[in-house]
Amino acid sequence: MDLLPEKISTYAEQHSNVCKSPILDELERKTHLEVLLPQMLSGQLQGDFLAFFTRLQKPSCILEIGTYTGYSAICMAQGLTENGKLHTIDVDEERQDLVTEFVEKAGLGDKIVQYIGKAIELIPTMDMEFDLVFIDADKANYINYYELVFPKLKKGGYIIADNVLWSGRVAEPGKKDKRTQILDDFNKHALNDARVKNLLLPLRDGLMLIEKISD
Repeated sequence: MDLLPEKISTYAEQHSNVCKSPILDELERKTHLEVLLPQMLSGQLQGDFLAFFTRLQKPSCILEIGTYTGYSAICMAQGLTENGKLHTIDVDEERQDLVTEFVEKAGLGDKIVQYIGKAIELIPTMDMEFDLVFIDADKANYINYYELVFPKLKKGGYIIADNVLWSGRVAEPGKKDKRTQILDDFNKHALNDARVKNLLLPLRDGLMLIEKISD
């Protein structure tokens, strides 16, 4: 869900052009036509932000937790170094062919590596150091993912977590439903972690930017 008024979001999209392409437009249309929960797609504005961020950072190794249909992976791969790789994990095997189709169309077949399985089990087996981690999977495990990837994140590297505003419900006073409380707990976990600096951006459904400053 986009927290901004629709006319503001549309204006922002019309005046942003980092990685917009016919391939991403096609992927967005196909996701909305053929895949359940199309609102999970990052979309143009968030995709442009992710591409802009990685172009600034120039990472050589990215981990994405939650591939969905591959939109955000394609955007983030824009900023990889020449020999860089983006490793993306998802539990849904049924979408793998769709992701592969559009990764190949985008000319990124040699840069994006797909994994099918539970991230909670796969991450400990990954013997690599990450420059950037994008968390956009099951909300119940956000803190678990954060702690699992932290030792594998290089100092000065970043974690970006999606949906941290949860349609604005995290900011509502009073008792919170289970998912809202989980995300509120995650936001507080990042805020109170002395090993990081963090910034919560009200972009789309909320992005938490976290920089690792110490081990």
